[in-house]
Amino acid sequence: MKLHLTAALAAVAAAALATSAMAADPVVAKLSAATKGATKPVAGGAVFECLGDVCAARTPSSDTATVRGCKELVRQVGAVSAFGPGSKQLSAEQLASCNESARK
Repeated sequence: MKLHLTAALAAVAAAALATSAMAADPVVAKLSAATKGATKPVAGGAVFECLGDVCAARTPSSDTATVRGCKELVRQVGAVSAFGPGSKQLSAEQLASCNESARK
């Protein structure tokens, strides 16, 4: 009986780790213009590491890949041409809304 319980707990733990690994997909922003030097803006509850024309949040929160998270980032680094995790980028309409917040 103990062996079955241990195996069941191990299976639940493995499923939880797999789910959290999928949730940890980095959020990447492709900038319209390169940043000057390396910067680390905070947006959508995550720290982005920016170098050149790419910013990435390796440990995003649930708000990072949203339009709101995008708007917070573009206020600091300028307009983006792509934003989101590799599995679910913002749409063209969402990017247009996001870029309305870009610094001038």
